[in-house]
Amino acid sequence: MCLAVPGKVLSIEGDDPLMLCGRVDFAGIVKQVNLAYVPEAKTGDYVLVHAGFAISVIDEEQAGLVFEFLKRMDENDDPTESGQK
Repeated sequence: MCLAVPGKVLSIEGDDPLMLCGRVDFAGIVKQVNLAYVPEAKTGDYVLVHAGFAISVIDEEQAGLVFEFLKRMDENDDPTESGQK
């Protein structure tokens, strides 16, 4: 199964379309991401990222829905209920 995570583009660097990179914020964790697949992305946009590559630009509402879903999954992952410590 593949999982793409949304992040907000903080900055974009590079002139070569194949080497276009950006700093992307994932809820406080900032990573370098290849933006070659989404040359239309701009600073402030949300992108879905898989394996270090932004694969699509999404709107803020879609990103918020994913963040809310991930938050609920984390809240339901109580290690004391499954016998883990």
